Amino acid sequence: MTYHVKVIAGGKIVIPAELRREFGIKDGDSLVIERDEHGSMVLKTYEQVVKEVQAQFRALLPKDYTGSMVDELIADRRAEAALEDAEMEEFRARRR
Repeated sequence: MTYHVKVIAGGKIVIPAELRREFGIKDGDSLVIERDEHGSMVLKTYEQVVKEVQAQFRALLPKDYTGSMVDELIADRRAEAALEDAEMEEFRARRR
């Protein structure tokens, strides 16, 4: 379906209510305007952009990956923190 909107003072446009309801756009929401490869403007919700970025990162994972990058990151950080704590204890013991 095609919609027609008019640009008013300050470059503002009104998104038709039907589209706002369909895409869950509420007052105060942030939207992203991109220029696509054909030179057209594309209006996206924040959620759409987040899903696109997540898909791009997911594509970088090995095909057989079934783990959780978040869990791996947390485990790595905890191991680093434990190492830092051990190094600090060793440093303090030498100063005594």
